[in-house]
Amino acid sequence: MNLQGKKVLVFGSGKSGIGAAELLAKVGAQPVIYDGNKDLDKETVIKKVPDCNNIEVYAGELPEEVQKRLDLVVLSPGVPTDIPLVKSFYEQGLPVWGEVELAYRTGKGRVLAITGTNGKTTTTALLGKIMSDAEDSVFVVGNIGTPYTSKALEMKDSSTTVAEISSFQLETIEEFAPKVSAILNITEDHLNRHHTMEEYIRVKELIVKNQTAEDYCILNYEDEVLREFGRHIVPKTVYFSSVRKLDEGIYLDGDLIVLKTADEEIPLVHTGELKLLGQHNFENVMAASAMAYYAGVSVENIRKSICAFTAVEHRIEYVMEKNGVAYYNDSKGTNPDAAIKGIQAMNRPTLLIGGGYDKGSSYDEWLNSFDGKVRYLVLIGQTRDKIKEAAERLGVCPCILCENLEEAVKICAEKANPGDAVLLSPACASWGQFDNYEQRGDMFKEYVRAL
Repeated sequence: MNLQGKKVLVFGSGKSGIGAAELLAKVGAQPVIYDGNKDLDKETVIKKVPDCNNIEVYAGELPEEVQKRLDLVVLSPGVPTDIPLVKSFYEQGLPVWGEVELAYRTGKGRVLAITGTNGKTTTTALLGKIMSDAEDSVFVVGNIGTPYTSKALEMKDSSTTVAEISSFQLETIEEFAPKVSAILNITEDHLNRHHTMEEYIRVKELIVKNQTAEDYCILNYEDEVLREFGRHIVPKTVYFSSVRKLDEGIYLDGDLIVLKTADEEIPLVHTGELKLLGQHNFENVMAASAMAYYAGVSVENIRKSICAFTAVEHRIEYVMEKNGVAYYNDSKGTNPDAAIKGIQAMNRPTLLIGGGYDKGSSYDEWLNSFDGKVRYLVLIGQTRDKIKEAAERLGVCPCILCENLEEAVKICAEKANPGDAVLLSPACASWGQFDNYEQRGDMFKEYVRAL
């Protein structure tokens, strides 16, 4: 679609929506911003897009006459596709894109795309480093924090875009086609949005929708859903495994990561040479390394980059030690499965801060993973009573309810003994108390430093 002169509704006024509106204005379209929040300060939104002359902003209700004049709708990732207004766009016959589709249509070069329930951000950052060390024009975008739309017009034919793609973003792709894709794992998450696991899985698997037989998809062999999925897709399947040797693929053999192709067996790196800890991170290294290899990066360059890479902020991030107590920020642990990785990485008695926005998750598996390691579970947010009830039913550890994160940090500091760890690993989203998990992690670090 030629966007010149087209009237395009941007649904959502957050970071993604503003990025989309700016991109549309630059390519000659006429963006109209709409947000369902009737209390939205329209003047503040207009100031965020200074390059858009006389931009229209609507809040609460979208006038019918405006909707009738639209040529295209661009949804921000947080907007569900099954709400009445979005359904009315489809019924009207309007094309409905997400910001990923918009950026892909206006950008250039090739795309390497990563999805999955957990590990996306670390894998994306690591692959971004490998590609940036090997090539001149690389963009790391998407759910990792930099809107894809904000970089699309900087891309050249020779560029490589490394994109972290969420299930919300995959719902609205049409032509988006990565040269190499990866699905790291699929565990229960976002059921408040997708309603069933079957739908969540279907949406995640859309990442291969437009890939060809010349492309690659990297999949976790130890995920039964993905193992089966890999047998029936168009792109070439490459599996990774942290628990067994594979006839072909990339796997962990003791402490050695091995890449095995149809022609050779390549020892890639010993895990002791990496700055990342834990089996889940070794899986992230394998996925990123396989993606880079099939994107044409040499084994030697991959090895250098993965050995130099350090952990991502907010993912089991060491903050500091005070009075013999080590503090860790795992605010990126926004669902139970991700938070399991956080507690498994602890090698001290731990006071664990959990709770937040309710995404409809079950917490039993997370609570059972404590394995006697958690001295106190300090709970905040909308889910605190639900988690406390489950913890008491399972008899895992004492619970303390707090009004907010600042109080939780102070309680942990009072209760902790020298040699303990305090871990923020909420198993829940941040919404309701914070704008996002980054803000939650930053506030945690601020409260710890102020103790």
